[in-house]
Amino acid sequence: MAFLYNIFINLLIFGMKVFSLFNSKTKKGVEGRRQSLHKVKSVFSKTDKVIWMHAASLGEYEQGLPVLEQFKESFPTHKILVTFFSPSGYENVVKKSHIADLICYLPFDKKSLVKDFISQFNTELYFTVKYDYWYNLLSALKSQNTKVYVISALFYERQSFFTSYGKWFVKQLRNNVDWFFHQTRFSLALAKSVGLVKASVTGDTRFDRVKQLRERNNHVDHILDFKGGERAVVFGSSWQAEEKMAEMISRKNKAVKMIIAPHDLKRVEHLQNIFPDALLYSEIQNSQRSDFNTQVLIIDSIGLLSKLYSYADIAVVGGGFHDAGLHNILEAATFGVPVVFGNHYSKNPEADGLIEADGGRSFTDESAAAEFVLFLSNQDHKEEWETMSANAKKFVDEKPDSTAMILEKILS
Repeated sequence: MAFLYNIFINLLIFGMKVFSLFNSKTKKGVEGRRQSLHKVKSVFSKTDKVIWMHAASLGEYEQGLPVLEQFKESFPTHKILVTFFSPSGYENVVKKSHIADLICYLPFDKKSLVKDFISQFNTELYFTVKYDYWYNLLSALKSQNTKVYVISALFYERQSFFTSYGKWFVKQLRNNVDWFFHQTRFSLALAKSVGLVKASVTGDTRFDRVKQLRERNNHVDHILDFKGGERAVVFGSSWQAEEKMAEMISRKNKAVKMIIAPHDLKRVEHLQNIFPDALLYSEIQNSQRSDFNTQVLIIDSIGLLSKLYSYADIAVVGGGFHDAGLHNILEAATFGVPVVFGNHYSKNPEADGLIEADGGRSFTDESAAAEFVLFLSNQDHKEEWETMSANAKKFVDEKPDSTAMILEKILS
């Protein structure tokens, strides 16, 4: 199976290089990996003690950040490395203020590439977030006696570990991971069913992260002026389905203010076609337009969404009406905002929890979801809105301090 895995890695590398000729996002990832070795050589020495966090993309980075911050506090003389697989995660984080000494792309999981990369520094502790496993990397780290952890681990039944050919993958994790910190008891039970017993349930560190969001300055210029005292719906990381909802709401109630932050800025032009009178956030930032007498504000810049949720009366979070995956609903719930989303969220156990707590609702189609948003927006239903708002915040507040439990186990 190791032979087949290495063939797969070589095919992956070849496929991404070919695809990069036609896809700008893949091209960034391929070109970025060519620079990773040079970057670590320029920042680290071979005697540097390094704490390394790997995140597949932006969501996993945010999930792991509370733990990384605590490690930085506990080991102030250690250097910090953060790697990404996805260009979207890398591009979003590398441009912002962060605690890492270096952020770069994870090398392709080819033995020679991995060996060259990790030989440039002394990795004392490595952790990956949720489920991004690269088996040659894990094996190489353990050969150097690195402590290896998985935080906010989430196992689900369709993973390869639970198939007839999954024994080799399970063996790699059993041999090379020191401890799994699971999000849920179900995930722990699945892992133990295949012999991954070095594990405990510590919850989801995203709850720690979104609690932190409340404490920072969440001011966003011009948003209160745009709201003008009306109820506001924030569409976070919207896809086509959520944008259809916005159309339906606009047709039925012109008083509801809508702030739309698309998952991809390439959708801004499409949104302008749907809402020709919409205001672009860049227009007011650049003083090109000061008229707030419009129903729709389109956010055509990145990095504002988690702050925008603090202004929301209702949040519609994208990705749940198809298989791309539901985006982060906790960033809205932490501010006591009722959250509406689609029903494709099998990898998001927090969605079931929020629904059970009556702080969120899931729908199979856009029409029903839009009607519910209109229902909550109606001042005649203020009591229902207040109840859901309180429930959403309570749902986040009641979650344990996962970061503290993880640190206690690792440092004990």
